Amino acid sequence: MRDAGSETIVMAGFEGETDPGLMNQADESAWLKVGQLGRMIRFFKDHGVDQCIMAGRIAPRNLFDVRPDLRGAAMLWRLKERNAHTIFGGIADELQKDGIELIEAVPWLGPIMPAAGYQSGAPTQDAVLEDVRLGCRMAKEVSRLEIGQSVVVKQGTVLAVEGFEGTDACLERGGALAGRKGGAVGVKVAKAGHDMRFDIPCIGMQTINRCLESGFRALAFEASKIILLEKEAIEMRLQGEAFSLLAIPESKA
Repeated sequence: MRDAGSETIVMAGFEGETDPGLMNQADESAWLKVGQLGRMIRFFKDHGVDQCIMAGRIAPRNLFDVRPDLRGAAMLWRLKERNAHTIFGGIADELQKDGIELIEAVPWLGPIMPAAGYQSGAPTQDAVLEDVRLGCRMAKEVSRLEIGQSVVVKQGTVLAVEGFEGTDACLERGGALAGRKGGAVGVKVAKAGHDMRFDIPCIGMQTINRCLESGFRALAFEASKIILLEKEAIEMRLQGEAFSLLAIPESKA
């Protein structure tokens, strides 16, 4: 953001979630508990914020452990369904009521959201691509139903579907079901019409290591819709591995 010309960065971080080292890079910052919506909005208004972005992760377990303030509780009470999109969408609406616009972080994230054609690791075999195509169809349907965004496939069989536990746990479960010889393929997508203001899917070194430990043959992700963290370190890690990491066009998902 500073490279792009932002002179002042105001940051609200969440206890137990946000890296303190990141907070130290902000000009103004405040620590909040997850659910303190009213306090967050007051902090932004006190510092003249009229636009903000969401970045980072809030663990899914906080959907049940959260202790909201009055404004947060009122927002949650109005929601008939509670998932990432309804909750973050509700937060965006509350921010807008106070003149604070939640905008997409994509303009700052472009360099770490690989486009179609990106590939690292071993060349992708035809059998793997068949599983990727099946996984894409299944993952898109699962995401449409607001269940998850990832699936694990092996030789035309869906082994695991991501639910509340998250991507890495889904991959671990699918890898175990693939058996000792491994050979599974993971696929991660963004749901159709994904609101890119929040909950952008991510892949990082932890996910790659989980795939390698479980004997996966490939991990495919939707091009220009997924954040690839630690990209250079991942590419070095995959040198010499019989594993493919590839970005697939949305039209094939």
